[in-house]
Amino acid sequence: MKWLLNLFPRPWLIRLSIWFRPLIKLYYSGSRFSDPIDGSSYRKFLSYGYDNLRENALCPGTLSLERHRLLWLYLERETSFLSDSIKVLHVAPEQVFYQKFKSFSHWKYTTTDLHSPLADVKADICALPFKDNSYDLILCNHVLEHIPNDRKAMSELYRVLKKGGTLVAQVPLDENRTATFEDDSIIDRKERTKVFGQYDHVRVYGTDFYSRLDNIGFSAKGIDFLPHLSTEERKRFALPKSEKIPIAIK
Repeated sequence: MKWLLNLFPRPWLIRLSIWFRPLIKLYYSGSRFSDPIDGSSYRKFLSYGYDNLRENALCPGTLSLERHRLLWLYLERETSFLSDSIKVLHVAPEQVFYQKFKSFSHWKYTTTDLHSPLADVKADICALPFKDNSYDLILCNHVLEHIPNDRKAMSELYRVLKKGGTLVAQVPLDENRTATFEDDSIIDRKERTKVFGQYDHVRVYGTDFYSRLDNIGFSAKGIDFLPHLSTEERKRFALPKSEKIPIAIK
């Protein structure tokens, strides 16, 4: 898995997975692990990681990762978003959510990205082609760590979000680091993977991620939803050991 992630660009991986996913899902079917997003069950999940592989991380059928399953459970159990009639913008849409959200007739759902084949609108997150105050909910997960000018991207997300709207912005965040680390001089792919965790990341966020969002105008905080889940659920859904969900309100 690791060599695939490092060899092929993400748009290629998305296209390849569409063909191979049904076969992989059948091969790994079982009862030990479950994906709460579609209710499917498996004898094991796949290992995943660009550098250090995480065991039982990637669901073979939906391609969900630990963070996707955690976010779904939070949205399903702690919010009304999944049942509300709302206008939603999904930046760099994850495959695991794409078909699910596309099927929501009560959502006005738009996807956007510069390169993804799943994007309805091809656009730069730093120059979004949408009107001010357009969306009730914006999903922008594991995107900002790729963007050199993340503050500009945050300001664009703020601009197109409605007053009182919600931004979900998951990022790789080191809770033990107070200040975000950035170094534009690191351009070697292997060195970036070593320092930032992935070859196409440009920073490692610290807990000041929330203040970055606050400085744009959001009211941001990390939601620690894991304590609301039983030990059995955490194991069955193969959830992260510790991770907060960044939520920002305009």
